[in-house]
Amino acid sequence: MKTKLAVLLASLLLGISVAAQAAAPHEHHAHGSPEPQKLQLNAGQKWATDAPLRQAMSEINQAMATALPRIHKNQFSEADYQALAGTVSQKVAYAVANCKLEAKADAMLHLVIADLLAGAEAMESKQPETRHDGAVSVLHALQAYGKYFQHPGWKTARG
Repeated sequence: MKTKLAVLLASLLLGISVAAQAAAPHEHHAHGSPEPQKLQLNAGQKWATDAPLRQAMSEINQAMATALPRIHKNQFSEADYQALAGTVSQKVAYAVANCKLEAKADAMLHLVIADLLAGAEAMESKQPETRHDGAVSVLHALQAYGKYFQHPGWKTARG
């Protein structure tokens, strides 16, 4: 129940952020270009981050690093997945509420956040395969974050 509330809160905050960006003119909208549908670098460079985002992503990454050995050994219970999903959702909510990125970087981050939240939601499933797939989705989102965002010392969790 807590996890679903956290996911709902994070989704609501993300929706508010997206709505606010849509209402405010940004230079990436000035030319009529749509919101990005695929992660991309910033003119060949990784996107800037801030301390709250790095903190939240590091905590999600650490939670995954702790969970992966047991997930790989099929020793991760439904309750464990629920707890991990809750952690991911809470950290995403923290990032959404506290990080302040430049508009284009924020738009790219929304793609990562959507994958993190989808993974967290899948980890709450009653189906073991779906829960496992959710963890894989979160891991892929963390890999994408490391590939497209500046985060000194970032190493994606490994199992």
